Amino acid sequence: MNESMYKYMKVGLIHFMAYPNTMKGDGPIEETIRKIAVDDYFQAIEVTWIKDAEVRKKVKAMLDTSHMTVAYGGQPTLLTQGMNINHLDPVERKKAFDQLKADIDEAYEIGAKGFAFLSGKYEEAKKEEAYQALVASTKELCAYAKKKGSMMVVLEVFDYDIDKKSIIGPAALAKRFAEEIRKEYDNFGLMVDLSHIPLLHETVEESLLPVKDYIIHAHLGNAVMKSPDLPAYGDAHPRFGFPNSENDVEETVKFLKVLLDIGFLNTKNPPVVSFEVKPVGDEDSDIVVANAKRVLNEAWARL
Repeated sequence: MNESMYKYMKVGLIHFMAYPNTMKGDGPIEETIRKIAVDDYFQAIEVTWIKDAEVRKKVKAMLDTSHMTVAYGGQPTLLTQGMNINHLDPVERKKAFDQLKADIDEAYEIGAKGFAFLSGKYEEAKKEEAYQALVASTKELCAYAKKKGSMMVVLEVFDYDIDKKSIIGPAALAKRFAEEIRKEYDNFGLMVDLSHIPLLHETVEESLLPVKDYIIHAHLGNAVMKSPDLPAYGDAHPRFGFPNSENDVEETVKFLKVLLDIGFLNTKNPPVVSFEVKPVGDEDSDIVVANAKRVLNEAWARL
């Protein structure tokens, strides 16, 4: 592709994955967000909960100054606390819902344009009940977010049988779900992730084409799934080209090509496409981020 990728998308980075010691809402949040804010490769950043109100204030000031689009990931607040938004126990479900409501408040506080979350685990025998619980929870979240402003609510599609074991899930169910929510709420959409596609046992086309009308956000990443004995097995988001992994430049090219073909990548309203990469072992976060940039640069040049 001869044209600049910045005409077609806002390149972002998921802060809490690149710097995982911030994932629980504390740690070196300010200094690591500053690294991203001063890097003009990135036009967008995805952050998660920041427990300290003073740190939140400083981060908001940095982000306001940066001219980056900000998105908020509620996934860590659920995953690190073992919460499930489609839990069949109403008490447990309410815990997750209350956490996500607090996340939405925080997302508005820092100026986020989108808020993402994930569906939870389920029992196969009670799958439809879990699905209906998810529908009810998501509608409540969309209504809550809509009352406060124009921020989009985004469900990220995860694996259903390897690592996160989320109900959403395979493309067919993701489509059914998105159709159902979008009938009532125009502030809802889906997030797709290159790293989750092999974990879903789907090709890029199988994963994206059924839900093409509902995709509003995308992630670029990698996964290991050949054997549970391998380092970074599952939904660990290792760097591109990690040993025994699924995604590198070629797979990134395919993913971007389909996103272009379906009109998701476009010049009228360029969407956020963020790297979701995480250091493994003692890898250096900054080098892992540089790896991702090189892969995207090469993949875009090959389109």
